[in-house]
Amino acid sequence: MAETASLSIILPAFNERDNICTVIESIIDLSLQYKLEIIVVDDDSPDGTSEVVLALARQYSFIRLVRRVGRSGLSSAIKEGLLNACHEYALVMDCDGQHPTSAINQSISHLRDEDLDLVVGSRFLQGSVINGLTNDRESASTFANFLAKKSLSKRYRHLTDYMSGFFAVDLKQGMPIIRSVDVNGFKFLYELLAKSNGALLVGEVPLIFEKRLHGSSKLDIAVAWDFLLSFLHSISLKLIPRRAISFALVGLSGVFVQLFSVFILTNILAYSFHSSLPIAVILAATSNYLINNILTFRFARLNGLNLIKGLTKFLLVSSLPFVANIGLASAYYEHISSNELIAQLLGIIFAFTWNYVASSKFVWNTP
Repeated sequence: MAETASLSIILPAFNERDNICTVIESIIDLSLQYKLEIIVVDDDSPDGTSEVVLALARQYSFIRLVRRVGRSGLSSAIKEGLLNACHEYALVMDCDGQHPTSAINQSISHLRDEDLDLVVGSRFLQGSVINGLTNDRESASTFANFLAKKSLSKRYRHLTDYMSGFFAVDLKQGMPIIRSVDVNGFKFLYELLAKSNGALLVGEVPLIFEKRLHGSSKLDIAVAWDFLLSFLHSISLKLIPRRAISFALVGLSGVFVQLFSVFILTNILAYSFHSSLPIAVILAATSNYLINNILTFRFARLNGLNLIKGLTKFLLVSSLPFVANIGLASAYYEHISSNELIAQLLGIIFAFTWNYVASSKFVWNTP
């Protein structure tokens, strides 16, 4: 008779009060088949998710709550849950009802029978059913999976869903890689595969992906931004820090703000190039600051009065390259070429490195 498997089920949660009880109750009977623990990692949900979990934990000793205060994010919640897991195998699933309990046994059996390190519940494998994605989200997921396949090790080319939130892992094999996963990444599974560089033996099982029980999806522009960063980070062979990539992309938007502002000021409002340039640089810097606050440094996001203080610091930090930007652009324009585009680009490129390093440290207080 086969030895009873020991299994930790990780449920990352944020504002899932209306769903979490139903999902946990659908898992509880697995305690008859496994040495089971259920770990709910809650990001201090204001809707009372933790209180619901605590009530269940008083009834069932194998339910554990990890309530996080001052830390947030889906990938970091998954990582924290996995690092706290006590059993041989761990399975990560959503707690909104979209992942069926029936796939748990299938995943663990596949993991054990095929001697795999990781099993993914795929929404796109033959036999899968998708009930819980709109056409737009399904198309976006398909495109993201296409890009992911191109950026990951060739050993993972057989996979069909790199973006899944449902997967089972042999912790003995996977823990060293789990510890190194970048929790600021787009999807924990994608980051795990990227970090492993093809070292894991991975299989898939089909998933019946249901509609959420209650509430709405937490997918937003920040999630799409994270995927873009993860993709560029992977294809750059991880030589460029993710935050630097984000800062550079935001900086590119600032380039367009500056160029467009100069165009409007000189061609429509009849300002001279020398008068237009300082205004355009300030507008571009302000735009960069606001977008970086929303995307690049959103985990240290500034709000209210701190947002205004942060803008002041950002403009002060940017003052040296601000002067250099204007001075270099003006000097090039006056003494080398009257090409306004090249003159501005030289100043912008010169300013980037200083802005990134200094603003990370002094504006958002991040290393």
